[in-house]
Amino acid sequence: MFKEGFLLGAATAAHQVEGNNTKNDIYAQECMKHGGYPVRSGLAANHYVTYRDDIRKMAEAGLNAYRFSLEWSRIEPQEGVIDHNEIEHYRDMIHACYENGIEPIVTLFHFTSPKWLIEKGGWESEVAIECFARYVEVVCEAYKNENLRYVCTINEANIGVLIAKYMRMAMEQSAKADNLQIGVDIEAMAREREEARLESLQVFHVENPAVFVSPRTAKGVNIVKQAHRKAVDIIHKMMPETKAGLSLSLRDVQWNEEGKEMAQACWEEEFSQFLDAIQDDDYFGLQNYTRCVFGKDGELPVPDGAEVTQMGYEFYPQGLENVLRRVSQEFKHEILVTENGIATSDDTRRVAFIKEALAGVKRCLDDGVSLIGYIYWTMIDNYEWQSGYSMQFGLMEMDEDHTPKPSLAVLGSYRG
Repeated sequence: MFKEGFLLGAATAAHQVEGNNTKNDIYAQECMKHGGYPVRSGLAANHYVTYRDDIRKMAEAGLNAYRFSLEWSRIEPQEGVIDHNEIEHYRDMIHACYENGIEPIVTLFHFTSPKWLIEKGGWESEVAIECFARYVEVVCEAYKNENLRYVCTINEANIGVLIAKYMRMAMEQSAKADNLQIGVDIEAMAREREEARLESLQVFHVENPAVFVSPRTAKGVNIVKQAHRKAVDIIHKMMPETKAGLSLSLRDVQWNEEGKEMAQACWEEEFSQFLDAIQDDDYFGLQNYTRCVFGKDGELPVPDGAEVTQMGYEFYPQGLENVLRRVSQEFKHEILVTENGIATSDDTRRVAFIKEALAGVKRCLDDGVSLIGYIYWTMIDNYEWQSGYSMQFGLMEMDEDHTPKPSLAVLGSYRG
């Protein structure tokens, strides 16, 4: 059991649960032959319609916090054009939380951008900084009297760094395959790249659309940092009682005796390089799902015989405690676990994951870590981006009634 006031809840992202988000960049890519999305989001979990009932179910299970995102492309479907009906929709979500004794934690940006932003250069262009700032001002003006205590500016600001890393690894493996002459059709690959380039020009009017989940360059990292800092300044000015921060996706970085140097470089790339942008924030949103281990040749594969999740991650809930302790040594303000969870069809393993993760959270609290809450990912099974609907992270089923799984009540039972 956690003390009174500790935030215990679940999270969602607008595009993954709302349904019918058709004006953003990811939806455009879903409709492309070479967009990288084999399944379209479609109706998703229909949360745009069912949000009041879903929030009620969370409250009945004992949760007291709900982290959800606003869909920028709903609020500003065309540049400079604000849809006030959508503003009111999200206001009602905030009110529904309050009516059920749930703390709304609002994320301003969770991966999806208005399509028009990408056409202007996206997240590798300084234009993103000003466009995002203007959007944040609109949101703050709309909700400045709603008593929001926590706002997250950008979800997983380091996701582009992680994607760039994974793509480098994939290219290295591809190069090895080419050297081994295992039948890679180079001409076919070249034709596909050219088709993808032409399709991007047709859809986005740029050859390489810089969506937020694209591989990030050093310039792009700086743009994301600046966008966050501007957003925090706006929030502090327009909503002075609201605490602002961002979230990063952090693995529990470990090493054996020969991998320490590479592990330290990994942590620097995934976390420490963002410290200059977040050190004056009110809180930090920590997101963890697993660990990685480095040896002399780099990142090691998941150990033989280890349990893996649907995502291919090692089942490693104890990683959350390790990351919390490490972050608390470098970041000296409040920490909120904004995401932690497991993709599995076996809810008994979800229960085991939650119990082990929360045991680590309790130990951190007992040792004085400035931790204000734990938010599980996710409230309901959803559209998991390029994995479509094959991943089951949710505390509720994605059936017509959004049936709660036993894990929802288990999580709620930890409230003091």
